[in-house]
Amino acid sequence: MRMASALIGAVLCALFLGTAPASAADGAACRSPRLADIGWTDVAVTTAIANRILQGLGYAPKIDVLSIPVMYMSMKNKDIDIFLGNWMPTMEADRKSYIESHAIEVVRANLEGAKYVLGVPAYTYDAGIKSFTDIAGFKNALSGRIYGIEPGNDGNRAVLGMIKNDTYGLKDFDLVESSEQGMLAEVDRAIRRHQPIVFLAWEPHPMNTKYDIRYLDDPQAVFGPNQGAATIYTNVRAGYLAECPNIGKFLENLQFTLPIEDTVMGKILFDGVETPKAAEDWLKANPDAWSKWLDGVTAFDGGPGADTLRRSLGGGSGSMIESFGAVNDWIVDNKLPLGSWLAAAVEFATTHGQAGFDFISVTLSGLIGGITVALQWVPPLLLIFALALGAYFLHRSVWLVIFIGLSLLLIVNLGYWSATMETLSLVISATITCVVVGVPIGIAAAHRPWLYTAIRPILDLMQTIPTFVYLIPTLVLFGLGAVPGLISTVIFAIPAPIRLTHLGITSVPIQLREAGEAFGATKRQLLFKVELPYALPTIMAGITQCIMLSLSMVVIAALVGADGLGKPVVRALNSVNVAMGFEAGLAIVIVAIILDRVCKRPERRSKGR
Repeated sequence: MRMASALIGAVLCALFLGTAPASAADGAACRSPRLADIGWTDVAVTTAIANRILQGLGYAPKIDVLSIPVMYMSMKNKDIDIFLGNWMPTMEADRKSYIESHAIEVVRANLEGAKYVLGVPAYTYDAGIKSFTDIAGFKNALSGRIYGIEPGNDGNRAVLGMIKNDTYGLKDFDLVESSEQGMLAEVDRAIRRHQPIVFLAWEPHPMNTKYDIRYLDDPQAVFGPNQGAATIYTNVRAGYLAECPNIGKFLENLQFTLPIEDTVMGKILFDGVETPKAAEDWLKANPDAWSKWLDGVTAFDGGPGADTLRRSLGGGSGSMIESFGAVNDWIVDNKLPLGSWLAAAVEFATTHGQAGFDFISVTLSGLIGGITVALQWVPPLLLIFALALGAYFLHRSVWLVIFIGLSLLLIVNLGYWSATMETLSLVISATITCVVVGVPIGIAAAHRPWLYTAIRPILDLMQTIPTFVYLIPTLVLFGLGAVPGLISTVIFAIPAPIRLTHLGITSVPIQLREAGEAFGATKRQLLFKVELPYALPTIMAGITQCIMLSLSMVVIAALVGADGLGKPVVRALNSVNVAMGFEAGLAIVIVAIILDRVCKRPERRSKGR
């Protein structure tokens, strides 16, 4: 009897265990894996695909966009778990110390057959730039520039190293740093004009199909052996594979191909599809490609991985919640093409109005360049003396003179004088443009209330819209350099002089106007002899605000290739260089304080009787 009971119990237990889901391979601590994206389109694609697969398996992954040095430091600090974009050998210097200290682990190569080296359009190649050794001979045609991507990038560092060490005779060249899309916008401009250009190029990337480009020979293997051949590896933080073996198994299986990445990147860059949507669409269309990645991988709840992901991609059980989700997906998939309309407008302007934009670009470049040359032509000590002397005559303050002198000498000592003059020229150019355009608009708006009512929403938009939004069209229309930085600065700063000029003119007492009219003043005389003198303090406050707002844009302007103090700040941020960031930031603060103190209206001194 007891034996029969035991046998029945064993059978029931076996049936229960057979029907119950398997326990999860990963613990609760593995539920939210943290992935790093360094902002390159190919890395964004692989990260988005892995992210969607993990979501389908029941995980809650999170993606952080970081520069390469910041990303590796975050992996060491256990703030990032997974990185799918370790390009080798160009990232060897970035990861070497972390490998040696056992802070990160290399899982496997997830893509082979890649390439990363300098490239040129086919017509530039045919003109004679076929190798790194040929670049120096075309210095004038290239305007002494090589175009890179974001500051701190390994490819940028390779180019900067060649310039510093005069490798291939490149010591007189400049590296224009911005971003992947900023560089490609400049490449597009150059190809439209059939102008020579040298830039960082890599494969996989849709640039290889959109443009007819050639990769340059690198005899000294600055970008690694085999002419820039690259392999991309998966990295994880130390101990992650042991802590989360199920995700570890997925990462060990994960391997991409050049066609996979080219297909998804093409959807993003050419068709305007959002990266997560492009990744999900590819997964839906290619189950045979990803099914082998899930061999031996379970869902977070212990269920079969491939089947769970397939259900996640293919729809649900028809519940009310999923029905609402389907409606939401339909709304998202059929969004209004506002961005496409704007892109089409920019494309139309680029195609049909390029001569006008080139004229504006040349004019503003000349303005900025002229001011920069003038400021850098004067010896630093002489310019510091002149600025201190001018401040004394304006404010009669010995303490202000001492502060200006010592602060500017500190900038010279730190080695940021040239960058400071470049920043000052950008601020001066932006202020001149804002005053010349903004003050007359403010006067006109004060005399015509309907005009101010019309432009007020525009001014609100200019001051509240994120600056990166209007950096994009200015970058496409005017190319990399100081001009898009200047135009973006003007857009951000010009509302201040318009608003305060309007305020100053409308604040003129009616009695003063009536007195002027009683003495027979014309409208012009009333403006210049009554309204402007009374409104001058308010107008000057607007100009001072304009100067401060312009200075606040120097770091943003550096993202589109503008020179100045913003460039070392961005470079320090992307390379985790605390010393450089502090010194350049201190120089910006010094310039801001000096401009604020000097541009303030001198205080009137009370006279004794």
